[in-house]
Amino acid sequence: MSTPLSPPPPPAIAPRQMTLLRIAAAMAWADGNLAKEEVEVMLEKFSAVFAKNDAHRLILQKDLREYLVQNIPLEELVPQVKDPAEQELVLRLGYEVIASSSLSPSESMVNEDESRAYSKLVALLGLPEGEVKRIEAEVRDQSKSEEDIVGAIVTALSRFANDGSAPQ
Repeated sequence: MSTPLSPPPPPAIAPRQMTLLRIAAAMAWADGNLAKEEVEVMLEKFSAVFAKNDAHRLILQKDLREYLVQNIPLEELVPQVKDPAEQELVLRLGYEVIASSSLSPSESMVNEDESRAYSKLVALLGLPEGEVKRIEAEVRDQSKSEEDIVGAIVTALSRFANDGSAPQ
């Protein structure tokens, strides 16, 4: 007789932080693939934002891995984000994740699957079109100067985690 599977214990971060991370992971899954390298970079960067010390960071990396590899539908996650600042951050993170996925300069920045996922995210958030265009332009401008888009995402999450405000 097999033992029923139980979900892993939740990581020691706030539920709203977990929701933001899960949405970023869902956008990374949009093309049906979450590369091991993407997971490792996200774990390294995100654990640095939320960990209290080095020991906590290692535990957090292990705990977050269990959650990042889950492909949870946006329809389950986005309705949990009610705060306008968090909604803006979610849109920014989603756009940064899909914009960072091109493998070469000649490749289109966003493939068809990612475009559909991003359109779904925009619709679920229900933000005004002008605000969406402004955020997209800011991300494009930022990505021209950022070598590491995951670093940009972490910076945005870090600011939000520390003072509760979305980046401007």
